[in-house]
Amino acid sequence: MVTYDRLIPSTSPTKFFYVLREETTYTYDRDDNSNDDDLLSTDDTPEIMNINQSSSASLSRSLNDPLQEQHVIKEESNFEHALPESYQHASYEYLSACNGEENTNQFSPSTNLSPHQQQSSSSSQKYPNKYITSTSYSPASYRYPPTSIIDESTHTTKLTHSSNRLTQQQQQLLPTSSHSAHISQNNNNNNNNNNNNNNNNNSNQHSLHPTPSDDSGTESSAHYQQQIGNHTHFVVVAIDFGTTFSGYAFAFTRDIDSILMMRKVDGNDPGVINQKTPTTILLTPNLEFHSFGFFARDFFHDLDPDEAKRWLYFEKFKMHLHYVQDLNTQTLISASNGRKVPALTIFTYALQYFKEHALRELSDQSGTRFVNEDVRWVITVPAIWKQSAKQFMREAAYQAGIASREFPEQLLIALEPEAASIYIRKLRMHQFVPDETPTFSRNTVRREHGIFSSALSDQSSLFHDPERAPNDHIDSNPNNQTFEVLLDRGTRYIVVDCGGGTVDITVHELDNRMGTLKELYKATGGPFGSVGVDQEFEKTMNSIFSTEVMEEFKLKRPAGYVDLMIAFEARKRTASPFKNNPLNISLPFSFIDFYKKKKGSTVESAIRRYNDPDIKWSTQGMMRLTPEAMKRLFHPTIEKIKATIGEILNTPDVKGIQYLFLVGGFAESPILQHEIRRAFSSILKVIIPQDVSLTILKGAVLFGLDPTIVNVRRSRLTYGVSVLNRFVPDYHPSEKKIVKDNIEWCADIFDKFVLVDQSIGLGDIVVRKYTPARHNQAQCIISFYCSESDKPIYVTDPGVRKIGTLVLDMFQNGYSSVDQSILAANKNQRREIQTRMVFGDTEIKVSALDVTTGKCVRATIDFLNK
Repeated sequence: MVTYDRLIPSTSPTKFFYVLREETTYTYDRDDNSNDDDLLSTDDTPEIMNINQSSSASLSRSLNDPLQEQHVIKEESNFEHALPESYQHASYEYLSACNGEENTNQFSPSTNLSPHQQQSSSSSQKYPNKYITSTSYSPASYRYPPTSIIDESTHTTKLTHSSNRLTQQQQQLLPTSSHSAHISQNNNNNNNNNNNNNNNNNSNQHSLHPTPSDDSGTESSAHYQQQIGNHTHFVVVAIDFGTTFSGYAFAFTRDIDSILMMRKVDGNDPGVINQKTPTTILLTPNLEFHSFGFFARDFFHDLDPDEAKRWLYFEKFKMHLHYVQDLNTQTLISASNGRKVPALTIFTYALQYFKEHALRELSDQSGTRFVNEDVRWVITVPAIWKQSAKQFMREAAYQAGIASREFPEQLLIALEPEAASIYIRKLRMHQFVPDETPTFSRNTVRREHGIFSSALSDQSSLFHDPERAPNDHIDSNPNNQTFEVLLDRGTRYIVVDCGGGTVDITVHELDNRMGTLKELYKATGGPFGSVGVDQEFEKTMNSIFSTEVMEEFKLKRPAGYVDLMIAFEARKRTASPFKNNPLNISLPFSFIDFYKKKKGSTVESAIRRYNDPDIKWSTQGMMRLTPEAMKRLFHPTIEKIKATIGEILNTPDVKGIQYLFLVGGFAESPILQHEIRRAFSSILKVIIPQDVSLTILKGAVLFGLDPTIVNVRRSRLTYGVSVLNRFVPDYHPSEKKIVKDNIEWCADIFDKFVLVDQSIGLGDIVVRKYTPARHNQAQCIISFYCSESDKPIYVTDPGVRKIGTLVLDMFQNGYSSVDQSILAANKNQRREIQTRMVFGDTEIKVSALDVTTGKCVRATIDFLNK
């Protein structure tokens, strides 16, 4: 039996206008009771309908002028593929000029434009009442994302290349939530169809929702509200869910220049800014939530050793979502005592804690009771996380009462390095840590300002943009100016976010006139945050006292093990390349006693036997590490960070980078700062903001206020589905040939939606049409695939893996008698479902429309249940 996703080419009752070469549509054939692994009919032969394949002539375009408009409309024509290359380079997206108002009105987005979106180019004024959508593009031209503008009255299409900024029409298509990507006929139709849209488009966490438009615009950059769905949000709350420390910040929509931090929390930890709290959770022996953060850690520490073994203590559990290969809602994580609990439960408890804490603080500060509906929530995640991990965080947020499946647009997922980049633009120069290179003398340290401060003194080197408006206000003191104002348009910089669990690296290009950022290279990094230093310390302890002893101590004395790591954390934070004094780490008495009972000797004798001149036992009863020993613990992690940065800087596409911003909690380490500056300050300016651990959190608030700031992103992977193409002898493998109705087909073709490292605009949409096998079919399920390569041909190629499913629920909202009459009248024609996928946001999103009835179809992409 051959198993495959039965996607086959089909024709459409509507009239198509193709905007790219070799366009083909596909249908999906699935029985209601079939599962995702067996999509064949009972006779072991595929059900393939009559097929007509269509394509357009090749699209010629001028790349000399990216904004040049060209008439490219081509009507449908029969075409038989003759060359194998057509299969390699065919782009299978198309645009449908919807027939009638019923179809188009189902895709009516709301718009709540940010201040920079209200700017418009002269060219965008020419098309006041056009349908606008973006499509994907062939590999040869994907660096210039085309935008198709379809005039319904004349059925003509014009193509504009807009690689650097969104047109006014595109901006109007994007609501503040970035969760709608629907066609809009005109502004009046938006308001007339809001109720119908909301009733017909209840979707889950990855769906796109039409929301009412807000024609009132914005008052100013500091005075506007967010209208999402039926709710007006008065405040944005961002939660930075970190591996080691977490916190939240917020800003009211009428005072966006004032970002307020989480109030000082209970607990005290030397060297730690208490605007964040440890990412630790304590559950009772009955698996009930007890406490979070400092209070959880301290309470667990004070428990009797035997009692502590019954309690469930969780720390540094965030990275579990990154390491698990088949992440799902049933994934388990282990507490310090070895007991396993569903990870979804732990993440839900954590987010619920921050939700309740934030709502209380908002109510206290405003004197008015705040409820969840008043808040737009933002949760930060590493940029290198898989789609399944992002969906997992969204699912946990739903269970915590942050947003819901009915209103997913209330929650935004922000990428950590993007958030840092957004906030960095607004920092003033005096808020950066100067580049200081210390020189040593006897018992003293002399510091000299280096390359960064000297750059600031030369004001002329930073102000040479000939296109800067003459009335732009520039403070005579450069230290009072923001980084964004000082830089030229087109300045490129790299952001290195060094957190507790991961290091995320992104490269951005600044358009300071439009106030937007463009990603130049796909988000890169890896699991080498500050936890890597902890792991090196644990390896050293294993070498000194044996792995067996340390593992048993961790299991039988979990509170004591927590004390040991807290003691190391305090010394890790104070370690500096400019200090010669040794660092003393206090070993818990519980460990000293445990080791003596286990081995019959003292820890001092074990350290002596280890015979490392840089690790001694002090007379004060502490383990003493020399600065060299501490640097060795940092070395493996820092080398991985430097190697990753070097690989990016050597990439041809990102030439011309002028600045490197070092941010994140790990970036507070003087050792890391020194090593990064020593490695890269000769080729670019290394800049470190003050309060680096809060940069991401504050940037996430700004992202929540305006999610369109990053208007161009790069795809981390190649995404697509499995389809059938006409079989080409001597090109397609014979084992993939299937025959139905005397037509030869090649199975397992990888139909690519976007390519790895492809530049994707925020408004770009990939459009497909699928035809159910039966007219009254209730659901279609299509397997979703990805690859780290841009060259796979088949979904069975090495490196291609299934990551999720695209689900279309045609009857989820029911059909009226009118709809049933329409279906009955068209029962002899193919019923087509138009899907529209968005890859240019922080999450992959999808919406769908039943072309026959004009009703929205519930469309979801599920990455957790493959």
